[in-house]
Amino acid sequence: MKYMLLIYGDEQALTETERRDCYAESTQLARQLEEAGKYISANPLMPTSMATSVRVRQGRQLVTDGPFAETREQLGGYFLIEAADLDEAIHVAARIPMAKKGTVELRPVIELPGLPKTGMCQEPG
Repeated sequence: MKYMLLIYGDEQALTETERRDCYAESTQLARQLEEAGKYISANPLMPTSMATSVRVRQGRQLVTDGPFAETREQLGGYFLIEAADLDEAIHVAARIPMAKKGTVELRPVIELPGLPKTGMCQEPG
């Protein structure tokens, strides 16, 4: 089963050095998961100041800057993994560096038939 591991934390809580270290640790975890055949995708997200929210109400598109809601923790990134069960997904989530400072929310992925298959991301050129 696929699990989305959503990483939440205070985006102002890390120094640049801590952020670089977090990215390096996360990259190492992603490589370990890939070697074990469990990795699908992972990326940090730009800060909420770069976010745009879209809503459609009564047929009208409403676009606003920023995230949908003000919260103490912001969505900062994700891992998409393959796991045998929730226990295995929890074990992986506990290894994500930001689990020590924020929250990692685990959500099983509903796989809809007919969706396009995702391919490997490749460097342009």
